[in-house]
Amino acid sequence: MKQKKIIMTGGSGRFAKVFKRLKKKNVKIYYPSKKILNIKKPNSIKRYVKKIKPDYLIHTAALSRPMSIHDKNIEKSITTNIIGTSNIVNICSQEKIKLIYFSTNYVYPGTKGNYKEDDPILPINKYAISKFGGECAVQMYDNSLILRICMTEKPFVHKMAFNDVETNFMYHHQFAKQLLKLIDYTGIINVGGPKKIIYNFAKETKKDVISESSKKIIGKQFPKKQTMNINKYMKIIKKN
Repeated sequence: MKQKKIIMTGGSGRFAKVFKRLKKKNVKIYYPSKKILNIKKPNSIKRYVKKIKPDYLIHTAALSRPMSIHDKNIEKSITTNIIGTSNIVNICSQEKIKLIYFSTNYVYPGTKGNYKEDDPILPINKYAISKFGGECAVQMYDNSLILRICMTEKPFVHKMAFNDVETNFMYHHQFAKQLLKLIDYTGIINVGGPKKIIYNFAKETKKDVISESSKKIIGKQFPKKQTMNINKYMKIIKKN
């Protein structure tokens, strides 16, 4: 079997650090630093891609936390998550490389839960808007896959967790084991774990996490039913 070559942007990011530790068969994965592949600079992307000649590019590089940065510095948010992703899409299209894009469950409205991939979206904050901006570019390119992911570090990183918000959190290491089973698919796939209240999820790995109401911290308008329908994802990983 031919060895697949994969570039993963965001090679020093939280997910990539976990993914690197896994043993993998029939793949060679490259984790370029920002100095080597800068998603804000098309020539930097093209130069590295032409050197490696990958079969796939997994785009995890993004501006994420703290969420407030997307309100305080919209230029950085737009340049990284929207324009940077658009640069990646353009190069992948030119070089005929399969593109896998890490998006977020926050693109859904979060008001009814159990969102399917073809349900209407309404990003719940400016981080989600920036990631959806990236999605718009990715959907222009047919040879692509968008993963709307709900995951976090283990143990739970925050001091408090909402006791009134349902979601599909899973840990990085759980998804890292499944990622390569998805890369030959196209379209959109929701990725996450079983439906849980965030506080119940958090206390499994952080016993001293503080239970808090989202209404008290963020306001009563904060969406409380953020779960996705993950049936498509589960069928794929069971099949493979």
